[in-house]
Amino acid sequence: MDTIAVLLKAPEELVLSRLTLTPPGDEDIVVAVEWSGISTGTERLLWSGRMPHFPGMGYPLVPGYESVGRVISAGSLATRQPGERVFVAGARCFGDVRGLFGGAAARLVVPDKRAVLLDDATGAEGVLLALAATAWHAMAAPHAGLPELIVGHGVLGRLLARIAVLKGGAPVVWERDAARRAGAQGYEVVDPDLDTRRDYRSIYDVSGDAGIIDQLVQRMAPGGEIVLAGFYSDRIGFAFPPAFMREARIRIAAEWQEADLRATRDVIARGVLRLDGLVTHQEAAQRAPQAYAQAFNDPACLKMVLDWRDCA
Repeated sequence: MDTIAVLLKAPEELVLSRLTLTPPGDEDIVVAVEWSGISTGTERLLWSGRMPHFPGMGYPLVPGYESVGRVISAGSLATRQPGERVFVAGARCFGDVRGLFGGAAARLVVPDKRAVLLDDATGAEGVLLALAATAWHAMAAPHAGLPELIVGHGVLGRLLARIAVLKGGAPVVWERDAARRAGAQGYEVVDPDLDTRRDYRSIYDVSGDAGIIDQLVQRMAPGGEIVLAGFYSDRIGFAFPPAFMREARIRIAAEWQEADLRATRDVIARGVLRLDGLVTHQEAAQRAPQAYAQAFNDPACLKMVLDWRDCA
C-alpha cells in the first residue's frame, strides 16, 4: 500500500511524492485523509531549516500534525470502525522517510489509540483541534490564571481568546498588523503601541518572538505571570533587574495532552467553542507547494487547509 504525501526533501525543497506505507497491524487503522492543516509555526521552521534539533529530526520528512479523515480499515484489535471520521495528530508510517509530524498525506496508518473520534458533521475546521488543544492546555496548568493579555491574533491567539471568554475572561489581544485585528469575538484587539496598561497579571505570548519578554515585563503587575505558549526557535533571554523588581513568573506551556484534545473536541461538538473564521484558505492537495508558500508568506492567510479528497 502506498500514498501521495507532502515531502520535505530538504529545507525549502517541498514536493508531492508517492511513498510506501508501513503495513497496518492488529491495533492500527488506515485513514483516508480528507483535510490537513498547514502550521505557520513549527512547519515553517521545518521548511526553512530553522527547527531546533530534537530526537527524530532530519530530512526527508513528511510534515503535518492536523489531519481529518475517514477510517477505511481497522485491525482486529482496533476500537475505531470503518466509516468513522477521526482527527489524527500525525503519523509514522512512511518507512525510511521520517514522519515529522507525518500527517500531510492522502492515506495514513496510525495506532487506533492515536485517532480522536469526531462528530460526523465536522468538516475542514476539524484540523484546528490540535491548536485548540494547545490553547486549552496553556490554561489548564494548576493555578493558571485566565489571560488578561494575549500577544498575537493569529489562529492560536484567537483560540486562546475564545477559550478565555467562554471561561469568563475578558482578554486584551495585541496585534500590530491592522488587517489581523478584525474577527474578535467578545474581546478587544489593539495595537500594542496604543495600550498604556502596565498591570496585566497574566500575559500569554503566542508571537514566537524570543526577544519579547523584556517588553512584557514592563507591562505586568507585580507578581504577574508570563506564559510562553508559542514555539521559539531562538534562545530566550531577558534583563534580570526589571523581572526581579516585579517578582515575575515565567511559565512555558508544553504540548497538549490527550485529555486536552478530548476536552476541546467536546466543547467544539457542543457549539460552546466556535471555530468559524479561522480557516481562511483551502487548496487542492495537488497544489501543496503553492499552498505552503502562501501559508508562510501571505499575512491574510490565517489557516491554510489542503483538500485530499480528490487526490488519487
